[in-house]
Amino acid sequence: KLKTHSKILLIVRRENGVPRRYVHLATGNYNEITARLYTDMGIFTADPELGEDAGRFFNLVTGFSETPPMHCLVPAPGMLRGEFLRLIARERDNAQKGLPARIDAKMNSLVDPDIIRALYEAGHAGVKIDLTVRGICCLRPGMEGVSENIAVRSIVGRFLEHARIYRFENAGEPEMYLSSADWMPRNLDRRVELMFPVLDEEIREKILRVMEMQRRDTAKAWLLKPDGTYERVMPAPGEERFNSQEALIPENQESFFPDGV
Repeated sequence: KLKTHSKILLIVRRENGVPRRYVHLATGNYNEITARLYTDMGIFTADPELGEDAGRFFNLVTGFSETPPMHCLVPAPGMLRGEFLRLIARERDNAQKGLPARIDAKMNSLVDPDIIRALYEAGHAGVKIDLTVRGICCLRPGMEGVSENIAVRSIVGRFLEHARIYRFENAGEPEMYLSSADWMPRNLDRRVELMFPVLDEEIREKILRVMEMQRRDTAKAWLLKPDGTYERVMPAPGEERFNSQEALIPENQESFFPDGV
């Protein structure tokens, strides 16, 4: 009775007599039509622990077993809500101890009351929180004494922003995750979802670059104000508008087609 919303592909090959697992994990569907319109992120890996987790996950969704222990993957329902709340609370505790604390996240919608309450508490404790929420956002940023350390922007452009990125500073040892899930009750409680870590440093840097470019957007970005209205982000006097989506097109083409194909 649950919608399966996770995006995962597992290939098992016998190589030199030994089974080897290849896994693709993504934030968006394997759909040739929406792939032309949505911006998503995915990782293709042969990491043994992720491969073992993928096998356990497919056993879970094709059988009647309870959620098995996982090395890296965090499934929903059952585990993902608690893990998000733990990660947010850790940033709050680090801020109270004077340690580096920050949360950067990107998603389609932010609706879940427990997550919003945890973000308010973290922001009030001094955690710098920067959110990119394309659609519905029930959190109010910039409220004095509540959310003055929280900023929310939305980017509505040529492509539909669909990736879910979650980065936690972790006292100077950052952790980054991608997920199929938004911060919504339906994703955390009533759907089969997955969150997975970004372990490769080069990939983490690429994702950080995307997030930084979108923070610089002055063409398609809107800032959410404390009263719930949105204000368009404008360039400084004398500067040209910067469109992050258009800027990323040639970079992605070069990344996937280095020979100009």
